[in-house]
Amino acid sequence: MDRQHHDVILVGASAGGVDALMRLCSGLPRDLPAAVLVVLHMPPAGPSLLPQLLNRAGPLPAAAAEEGEPIRHGRIYVARPDLHLLVDRDGSRLLLRHGPQENRSRPAIDPLFRSAALAFGPRAIGVVLSGLLDDGTAGLVAIKACGGLSVVQDPEDAAWPDMPLNALRGDSPDHSATLADLPALLDRLARSPAGPPRAGLPQLSAEVSIAEQEEAVSDPALQAPLGTPSRISCPQCGGVLNEIEEGRLPRFRCQIGHAYGPESLLASQAEALEAALGVAIRTHNERRLLFRRMEAAALGRKLPHAAARWARAAEEAARAARLITRAAEAIRRLPGEEPKPGDG
Repeated sequence: MDRQHHDVILVGASAGGVDALMRLCSGLPRDLPAAVLVVLHMPPAGPSLLPQLLNRAGPLPAAAAEEGEPIRHGRIYVARPDLHLLVDRDGSRLLLRHGPQENRSRPAIDPLFRSAALAFGPRAIGVVLSGLLDDGTAGLVAIKACGGLSVVQDPEDAAWPDMPLNALRGDSPDHSATLADLPALLDRLARSPAGPPRAGLPQLSAEVSIAEQEEAVSDPALQAPLGTPSRISCPQCGGVLNEIEEGRLPRFRCQIGHAYGPESLLASQAEALEAALGVAIRTHNERRLLFRRMEAAALGRKLPHAAARWARAAEEAARAARLITRAAEAIRRLPGEEPKPGDG
């Protein structure tokens, strides 16, 4: 592959990403002097139709990535469900790994961006398209730290602007453009000379190893450079999250290797808390039913005092269920979002 130009383009997308990727690929030229690697957040089960859709969308051939496949210009390689798409250390071949989820996803965008930053340095171009939360933000920071270029879809042009907005807040991307302008921009950048290599981030190699070799942060060889222990636990495994400061926003990684940007961590915490509250609501409703049955049995045995006690217990259980339901509804709102009339 060309050692002088930006000859590898990494593209990440989530919600609204299928349409965005099809529009992007439809405008890329047949003679694009770069390889295109694509990650779209997708369910872990079942096949993905994205390779076929992108193959029909434009002139470049697109296919699902294969383990060990050589990376060639003028081709689009698409991540497979439930596998991180990575590149090997010398940038010649693709890797598919079942490493820890990052930002609640596998495949995730940040692992691909980091591995490409490490392998390609200034030759890499990272692109963040439409999506929710903040996957891709840390990956763009890594690409820029290694001398590559970062490109973000204009948030006002995105179906879901969260990922582009967080990418803009997390670093200072080199370019922000609409989908209509992105193909020409990427073609121009791919033909432009790459700058000199940079040192990159101190923890970059260790984090690539976690996704690449499925090593844990608790490995003594990896533990030192990966931030400092926080007082926050991982929503997925319960382990301590290490806080890593880079760019403008902190991020987090646990000893298993699960990684989060702040928006993704908040969403995972909300999901875990909502699930716990759901168990509490169901339990209180079941207690209310049991108390009512006990009340009816006491009345049948002409025990009015016992029946009154069970009736009070049923009312308390119903009241507790209502209170927890309101708490669960509040969790579904974004931090700082005002409650709607009637929310309590």
